[in-house]
Amino acid sequence: MSEVDFEQLAEIELQKDEEDFAVLGVQNSAPVTGEDANLSIHHPYYDVARHNIIQVAGDDNSGRMVITFSCCRMPPSYQIDHVRLLEYLKFTLDRYVENDYIVVYFHYGLNSRNKPSLSWLQSAYKEFDRKYKKNLKALYVVHPTNFIKVLWNIFKPLIRHDEKLLSKQKGHPPRSAKIPPPRPPLPMQQFGVSLQYLKDKSQGELIPTVVKQSVSYLKLKGLRTEGLFRRSASVQTIREIQKLYNLGRPVNFDVYGDIHVPAVILKTFLRELPEPLLTFESYEKILGITSVESILRATYCKEILYKIPAHNYAILKYLMCFLNMVHRESITNKMTSFNLACVFGLNLVWPSEGTLSLGALVPVNMFAELLIEFYENIFSSRSFTGEALP
Repeated sequence: MSEVDFEQLAEIELQKDEEDFAVLGVQNSAPVTGEDANLSIHHPYYDVARHNIIQVAGDDNSGRMVITFSCCRMPPSYQIDHVRLLEYLKFTLDRYVENDYIVVYFHYGLNSRNKPSLSWLQSAYKEFDRKYKKNLKALYVVHPTNFIKVLWNIFKPLIRHDEKLLSKQKGHPPRSAKIPPPRPPLPMQQFGVSLQYLKDKSQGELIPTVVKQSVSYLKLKGLRTEGLFRRSASVQTIREIQKLYNLGRPVNFDVYGDIHVPAVILKTFLRELPEPLLTFESYEKILGITSVESILRATYCKEILYKIPAHNYAILKYLMCFLNMVHRESITNKMTSFNLACVFGLNLVWPSEGTLSLGALVPVNMFAELLIEFYENIFSSRSFTGEALP
């Protein structure tokens, strides 16, 4: 089948998808969406970025950055330059491709009015060379339709060719997964152990050493850093620092010359806790935040936090106090409470079984955003002897 035939087939399937949506009473068109208030008109890709088609959602439970592409935000083709869209996608990915990352493609909303040409899709595929593929750990397609099946047939030969090339490169050891600490843990183990273990080993100190040192350093030198907590750091450096902490050796963040290193260390510490800081028990209650009236949500947060262990609460209060400081500098660092919540939500709570679903992202991030933005209101009613604030 020729490329022209494929183009026609894809167009037919896309029209069928639109007809199916119409029968179901679903409007498959791009909604009107507001621009990111923090997006500067001087952004090199402002003309494309203002549509919010491509977004950085934050880290998953394994510390991999999640980037989303939402077709429902794509305007009609005459309103956007698809070449610029591809350039902007590469511009966004370039910040994260040196570390593991995930792409989530939301197909819903693609229609005959806003779809790119088939030739554009083919050129886009060719643009993403090994630089982009080597650390891409997953590509999730949400809301697939017949149109996606047609595209799969088109790109299958290219994908198989790439698979053959990759098979020739095998022989290198696979990238190591997160390895649990030895059992029993090292005497000074800091990562991957319970909060109770850390408290017992530090003569009752409530705030773990990693949290206190990384927060103190960031408060002193990183509050005005643009994109704080959104940037990656060298995996090798992070593992080196984890090893130092686990052996009880001193860590001097100045040595590494990268303010994002302590930021990643803080997120890694939270993510590797055996039980999340907000506890497994609170998970389902947190998901219920979206059904609570806006004016009552801060109170709802208080009710949930009142039931978590005192030690967890003390650490959470310490962390949220600091993140509120970061939020208050958002004019400079661009890290609003919303942006911080996108980064920290997944690191504060997750289910006891399985992984956090995409549907849970909204309530989890909303809960985290409330804790950061309304810190003084939510945390003012509960305190403990020996608690500390940054």
